[in-house]
Amino acid sequence: MTGWKRIWIALLAFFVALAGSTAAVVARTAPERGAGPTPPRLSFIDGDVSFWRPGAEDWAPAKVNTPLAAGDSLYTGDNANLELELGPGAFVRAGAGTELGLESLEAELKQFKLTSGHAAVDARRLPSGQAIEIDTPNGAFTMDHPGYYRVDVDESRTTFSTRRGGQATLVPANGEATDVGSDKQVVLEGTDTPQLATSTAPDPDEWDRWNLDRSGTASEPSRSARYVPPDVAGSRDLDRSGEWRETPSYGHVWVPRDVPPDWAPYSTGRWTWDPYYGWTWVDDAPWGWAPYHYGRWVYVDNYWGWAPGPVVVAPVYAPALVAFVGPHVSVSVGAPFPFVGWVALGFGEPIVPWWGPVGFVGTCWWGGWGGPHIVNNVVIQKNVFVNVRNVTVFRNERVHNAVIAERRDHFGQGHMEHVHLTAADARHLRPFHGQLGVKPTAASLVAKEGHALAPPQAVHARPVVATRPAQDFSNRLHAAGLNPASNAAPPPRLAQAPRPHGGASEGAVARRTAPPPPPGAGQRQGSEAGARPAPPQHARVERPNPGSPHDRGAPQSSNAPGHRPPGVTGGREHQAPPLPPRQAERNGSGHAGASRSSAPPVHGTRESASASRQRPAPHANPHQPPAGSPGARRGAPSFSHAWASPASPERFHGPTQARPQRRAPARPRPA
Repeated sequence: MTGWKRIWIALLAFFVALAGSTAAVVARTAPERGAGPTPPRLSFIDGDVSFWRPGAEDWAPAKVNTPLAAGDSLYTGDNANLELELGPGAFVRAGAGTELGLESLEAELKQFKLTSGHAAVDARRLPSGQAIEIDTPNGAFTMDHPGYYRVDVDESRTTFSTRRGGQATLVPANGEATDVGSDKQVVLEGTDTPQLATSTAPDPDEWDRWNLDRSGTASEPSRSARYVPPDVAGSRDLDRSGEWRETPSYGHVWVPRDVPPDWAPYSTGRWTWDPYYGWTWVDDAPWGWAPYHYGRWVYVDNYWGWAPGPVVVAPVYAPALVAFVGPHVSVSVGAPFPFVGWVALGFGEPIVPWWGPVGFVGTCWWGGWGGPHIVNNVVIQKNVFVNVRNVTVFRNERVHNAVIAERRDHFGQGHMEHVHLTAADARHLRPFHGQLGVKPTAASLVAKEGHALAPPQAVHARPVVATRPAQDFSNRLHAAGLNPASNAAPPPRLAQAPRPHGGASEGAVARRTAPPPPPGAGQRQGSEAGARPAPPQHARVERPNPGSPHDRGAPQSSNAPGHRPPGVTGGREHQAPPLPPRQAERNGSGHAGASRSSAPPVHGTRESASASRQRPAPHANPHQPPAGSPGARRGAPSFSHAWASPASPERFHGPTQARPQRRAPARPRPA
């Protein structure tokens, strides 16, 4: 009898274990690796700023809130300035006559290329383990400490200075790394045999002071910081453009000011195509970053509010937080047919990614969301299987004007001509599960129509020194049906990095796609593939030369954060610099300007950089903010910790009669 009992106990334990493992399998969430990096955003422009993305037809006017991808380039005209926000308290800014390119966007390193002009890295906060690299024709500068850094590039040298506790590493082409301490200035001349001079950093000039004023002081309070995770950029924009209200169902929500009565989220902007994330929303509003890439939108008391949810340690960027919908076959609705529609996700609803690798795309995902997980108006438990094909209810579909539609053949191709669907029409829609099946065009790669000033070709074609190859998304462009320009800029001169940050080896030579010349522009040819085309006809050859900080004057000007600093005068004609002997041999010429020829240059290729190392989550429980964080100081158990306990119908009032189920405390995977 004892033996039979042992057998039955063993069988029972086996089936219990099998059931548990099955539940764990069906309850799996999409792999976090599909989330991807958080892109820098173009947060401020003043004057004529141009934007180019590989595959676009030409340079286009830049647009605020554009998420940048590897391969993108920006160029500032006379008296213009731009600002990129890498994260709260971390900015890269560029002044007049500057070409700034984003070479790679990885978890541990953001790599930029600066071929002309002047730029500043203002990092009041720099997460541990992350670094910023600026590649110039004379050397690569790596910054992994908070501080203020200034880089000036002219025809023959690069000047680099550190302030406010900043420390950096300089790597010239010969790979002899040099540490640059705080409040130091280095001047680097030459490439093959670089000459280095070190001195004390000069006093800040007018442009430096404008940069410092743009960032403000670290002690300035932000009301939005109490409710928005600290790693979400753009929270200060919310302070200037709306107000926070407390609701019994969703906690604190942010309500925008100065929107029309019939306004709805994701209705004033356009869809662009990102080489990693695919279809990405770019909103027209100056505050249109955080509410469109984090959190959820709710409709309460006849107004729209953005609900960030409980503060989490690791928020995760999304290209948009919408559900894409379309009509059932043979169903007539009040929109042009066929069409693509979308609606903002409601509180706790999952996104079904249209981007990412196999196993991630098309799977319900709550990455970075710390509140309850709600499907079809029901709060789900941790081990409940969610079949994405059965996710058919989105609460905001019932809100007037919330569902927006656009002709399928016009989707993501310039200015949006959309219609709002009624709640009755929304009942006949079906959600898309994964990719939309809509191919981008060249117009889908820019966020604003029109042509813009391009940098002089002699400036654009200057090779730079880098510690690793640039990322290459040309395969994704081709897979999406896009044809990047065939002319290529020279590859960077790879120097040995002072310490590894992950990525490709030196053998992975990179040759990235370069912006095309305008129609009719002549082209230059070298003796080998990768020769540079002639400067575009509409490009200005003369530009202000910032020179050395010692040489620039400091005209009197206001230091208000939004003020445009005066441009640097005294421009010189910009000519192609002579190439180093080894580079000249590769190009078949001793000078950057080769002989004219009608033959088009051959597009160079490169290997992609290897995947960067994954960093461990900084906090074990993303539901609960760390000690000392804004979420911990709030001490609001009515909301901040409500979703860490079993779901309570008194804490969630959906627009339907379906009551949420109680669930056990959940510990989702860190975002």
